[in-house]
Amino acid sequence: MKRAFIFIAGAVILAAAVFASGRLFAASGPSSAAASSAAVARPCGDLAQYGHIKSLTRAGDHFEMRFDPAWFLSGVTASRAKLEDTGSSDVPNDNYVVEEGHRLLTYVVPATAEITVLSRTGELPGAGFPSTAITASQLSQLVDGKEPVKLAEPLESGVWMRVNIDAVCSLHQQYRP
Repeated sequence: MKRAFIFIAGAVILAAAVFASGRLFAASGPSSAAASSAAVARPCGDLAQYGHIKSLTRAGDHFEMRFDPAWFLSGVTASRAKLEDTGSSDVPNDNYVVEEGHRLLTYVVPATAEITVLSRTGELPGAGFPSTAITASQLSQLVDGKEPVKLAEPLESGVWMRVNIDAVCSLHQQYRP
């Protein structure tokens, strides 16, 4: 009987310690209001991918994109990959694109996705090449060879995509000198 009592008392003390430490850590961390506003402030999608848009077609209230991913490498990674591929580690502009395969992946692009392309008359502020915000419909036209917007360089330069599972949050054209 004494052993059972000691075992139960020990379990109660352990449970109380775990409960108290959980409350202590919760009190020292961000409040739930701050945590939820931080989540809202984060950019959409946890995955960024570089690659090439092969098609973008309307499908009801959204678009479907066929995307050919590639690896946009910099630094030591770029130098070593280029050395293995070509025998030279010279990497102009500190980037090297590896086109490992050409499997097309399908992603959903909402009509409201944030999309920018490179243009000589870009209006978007910030460092780098001037960019212009466009709609998914305009991007679809560009992919089809039409010119709703005058690009500074062709879309073959590639795009950076932020995606959440299968839904594209943003597409931004990459500058490649």
